[in-house]
Parts: sequence; structure tokens; C-alpha cells
Amino acid sequence: MSRRVVVTGIGAVTPLGLDIASTWAGILAGKSGTRTITRFDTAKHAAHIGGEVVGFMPEKYMAPRLAGLADPFLHYAVGAASMAMEDAGFTENGEFGGRMGTCLGTAAGGQLMLERQHTILLTEGPKGVSALTVPLGIADMGGGYVSMKYKLRGPNHCVVSACASGASAIGEAANMIRFGLMDRMVAGGAEGMSPLFLAGFGAAKALSTRNDAPEKASRPFDASRDGFVMSEGGAALILEEFECARARGAKIYGEIAGYGSTADAYHLTAPRPDGGGAAMAMRLALEQGSVDPTAVGYINAHATSTPMGDEFEVRAMRDVFRDRLDATPVSSTKSMTGHMLGAAGAIEAIFCLLAMRDGMLPPTINQESLDPKCAIDVIPNVARPAQIEYSLSNSFGFGGHNVSLLFRRL
Repeated sequence: MSRRVVVTGIGAVTPLGLDIASTWAGILAGKSGTRTITRFDTAKHAAHIGGEVVGFMPEKYMAPRLAGLADPFLHYAVGAASMAMEDAGFTENGEFGGRMGTCLGTAAGGQLMLERQHTILLTEGPKGVSALTVPLGIADMGGGYVSMKYKLRGPNHCVVSACASGASAIGEAANMIRFGLMDRMVAGGAEGMSPLFLAGFGAAKALSTRNDAPEKASRPFDASRDGFVMSEGGAALILEEFECARARGAKIYGEIAGYGSTADAYHLTAPRPDGGGAAMAMRLALEQGSVDPTAVGYINAHATSTPMGDEFEVRAMRDVFRDRLDATPVSSTKSMTGHMLGAAGAIEAIFCLLAMRDGMLPPTINQESLDPKCAIDVIPNVARPAQIEYSLSNSFGFGGHNVSLLFRRL
């Protein structure tokens, strides 16, 4: 038996704002969250810019002592999940704990914590390393802390599928509800920036180096794009079985109608040139939702602003939507948030839900000259009013991960 899955709560911490309201307002205003990184010294890095979260106070959501020690990834995971739980009307009393679990994704986990403790190991020796290095550095602790805070005794999973992690977590959590294993799940993703990952992406020539114009750096589909902007933050959604949500009178943002997940089985970092794996993920999401491609009114593309990735994703969408793609609005909100890595798929899922709720489609900013190889409607620079029933969100990652999520307006 397949049950319906709906979203009843959302929360986020992003470079555009410390909650959903400010983040969504920034998206609709076409605002860039890219700035010069201040958390660590970037002088020797190729890229000095990123989507840095500014002003977040984790002690509002975590024990102050632990908040002072924890990695930013954990701050954002717990903050976003706590906002989503409050938005859905849940408290810390564990009322539904036996039939509610967590599934939070991340690409790197507590990377900054591990980097700092490794420096201590090299300079001070093993005795200087914190006893909390492992529990605060491992990738699963986002969901672990949330489950403890809210007394959730269902499955406690962490999904690591590179930049598709947040979307994978939502899809897997939805299926747990869809097939009767759980009634409710906290799902999403979180990521914090670190010097090592900035250096690694820089060495791979994957980052934009428009250091003198940070707000112009992320420009998906534009002919002058030169790489993505590394970013950070967290986003979480409360998923519920439809009848359970209706029985308690919950507000509903929309339905998760379909989920598709595939592997390119092709290359460590490069997507398949023909977009075959991505196309299959989109088809699987549409099939699970029993939806024809012609019904999709908006696509939130993965498009990170890399030369190959954006072009190959357009090929994949063309393969699925054929001529209909010319009449289907597509945008990349990474032009504003930057690439939040393991949190990207989760925040973009939220943008799809809000676009359907508010009848406003997010723009792709920094569009000055559309790449002829990406000749589609990218909603250039300005948000657009539109009433849509279905939206699709794509998330892809190193290692050949492809995930598509299909949403239905209720």
C-alpha cells in the first residue's frame, strides 16, 4: 500500500537569512547571499568568496556549552530542524516519537571541527584533542541531536550522497512514510564551510573566482559562468502521512508526489554528457507520482554555474520534457544562495513548495548573456507570478548521484 506524504513544517538557515521568511524574501527580491568569507583566512585560496551564514545564534536551539564546541554543520541542522518542528506544531515532549524519525543529509559532516582538531593533533599531540571530536565530527550527529532533543524514537538516518544529500534524505524519508514504516519524519540537510573543502574545490577548478564582485559570481546558464560559489546552511522539512496530518488539523505546504534516484556510473566528478542518469531520475519521480511531464509548471534546476554541469542538465531536461521544455520555466536559486552542498536539495525543495503556495517563481539572477547551449526559459533576473500545480527539483552530486523530487500543490 502506498500512502500520501505531505509537508507540514519547514525551517532554514541560509546566507540569505536566518529563517524561512527572510530567505524567501531574499529569493523573490533576487538578492545574492555571496560575500567575502570572514570565518577563516582565504588569502592563499583561489576563491575568497562564499555563501557564508552571518549572525546565527546556535545557543537558541542547543545547549550553550555544546553550541560553543559544535561544528557549524550541526548548528544549522539543529536550527533548521527546530524551526521546522515549531512550524509544524510539535514540541519536545515526544508525543509522536515512536512513529517519527529523522533523516538528515550532509556532504561532509563536521568538517571544520575535524580540521581544527587535526591541527591540534599535529601541534599539541593526542592529549590536546577534544573528547568530543568524534561525536561532533561525524556526519550523522545532525539527526542524532534532533532525535534526542525531540525524543524521536523512529529511524535515525544520515544520507551522504554529496550535493544530492538533502534531496536524497527527503526522498528516503518520504518513502518510509509512503510504505507504512513511519508516520512522520524530519528530513533535510546541512553543511558548514571549511578551508579544506574550499581549497579542494579550488584545486579542482570548480569554483568561481570573481572575488572582486561576489554578488555576480554565481550565474547559472549564463555564457560567462566560471564555476560555483561554495555556500553553507541548513534546511529541514516535516513530512507526514496525509491522513495523520489532516487528523491533527496541520497546515500543509504541499505533497511529495514522487522521488527518483539514480547513479550515472560514469565518473568521479563529471556528469554523463548525455544527461542520461539525471533524465532517468526525473522520469522515476514523474512515474511515482503518475504525472505527465506536461503537468510540471516549474523546475528548480541543480545548475551550479559550472560550464559542463549546467549544459548537461539542460540536455537531460530536454530528453524528458522534449519540446515542452521551451514552455516550462526553469530557474537555479543557487544564483542567490550559492551552492549549499548537502543542504542544497533541501532548501530547493522548500523553494518549490513556496513557489506553489505563493504563485511566485524564483528567478535566476546574474543573467547577462544566456549560453546558447542552455537556451531555455531560465526566469532571468526577476521573479515571475505563475499558478502551478506541480514543481520538480533536481539535485546531483559527485560520484554520479542524481535525485529528483516532484511536488504537488494541495
